[in-house]
Amino acid sequence: MLVDLHTHSTASDGTLSPGEVVRAAAEAGLTTFALTDHDTFRGWDGAVDAAREYGVGLVRGIEISCVDARISIHLLGYLPDPTMPELVAELDRTRTSRTTRMERMVALMAADGIPVTMADVMAQTDEESSTTVGRPHLADALVAKGLAPDRTAAFERFLGRGSPYYVRHYALDAVYAVRLIRAAGGVPVMAHPFAESRGRVVADPVIERLVAAGLAGLEADHPDHTPDQTAHARELAERFDLLVTGSSDFHGAGKPNRLAERTTSPDVLEALLAQATSGLEVVGPAAP
Repeated sequence: MLVDLHTHSTASDGTLSPGEVVRAAAEAGLTTFALTDHDTFRGWDGAVDAAREYGVGLVRGIEISCVDARISIHLLGYLPDPTMPELVAELDRTRTSRTTRMERMVALMAADGIPVTMADVMAQTDEESSTTVGRPHLADALVAKGLAPDRTAAFERFLGRGSPYYVRHYALDAVYAVRLIRAAGGVPVMAHPFAESRGRVVADPVIERLVAAGLAGLEADHPDHTPDQTAHARELAERFDLLVTGSSDFHGAGKPNRLAERTTSPDVLEALLAQATSGLEVVGPAAP
């Protein structure tokens, strides 16, 4: 049984539609996978229909933008109630901030003579999926304009946190986000907690505070983790009695990550699903 609990579609910064991600998951031999788009549930409906068609188990999830002391944290939430008013309001606030942030970044670039517009950015999104706008779409616009060869180069030259064009957007306090996912009946897991290649990472005491708030697990097995970082995540998981998950963080053509290159054990999946209280279940084949 192959389980991959972190993927993205055109509802955020992936390059495949939700249905296409499901088909790719089936072709990769996955038994169960989670769709976890950034700050949105909008890919769920298309993925649900496709999961039934292709016979793949779908765990409906989300990846929420969080922060602690100005350090970015990504929180995976599995099977939360998508109608929970407080959660919906916070996600709306985040997506609105992502759009205004993008407008500011484009304006800064234009002021320096870099010929990219918001129309160019929005042309890289999927209107049908009501895409959560992010830096990858600006990167794709730069590639389309011939200003960078690919997303990675666009980030390195223009869009990284040290760039003069980088602008922050609103993100939830991480402890609050963990509590919010639990209140929505979901199961919170910290994504790629020690992936220093992405930027600064939090210290162990921050993770301890998240555990006290209800954190269920750590995504230890991730393509951006070094072996030492994976080992450290596993050590913390053992210390705090957390679940250890693994996943690809698949983005289609947006990243080199391959479906099923990191996986979660069926026993961990079963334990994770047992903690959900929203009433949502795996769509498609029965869970283990």
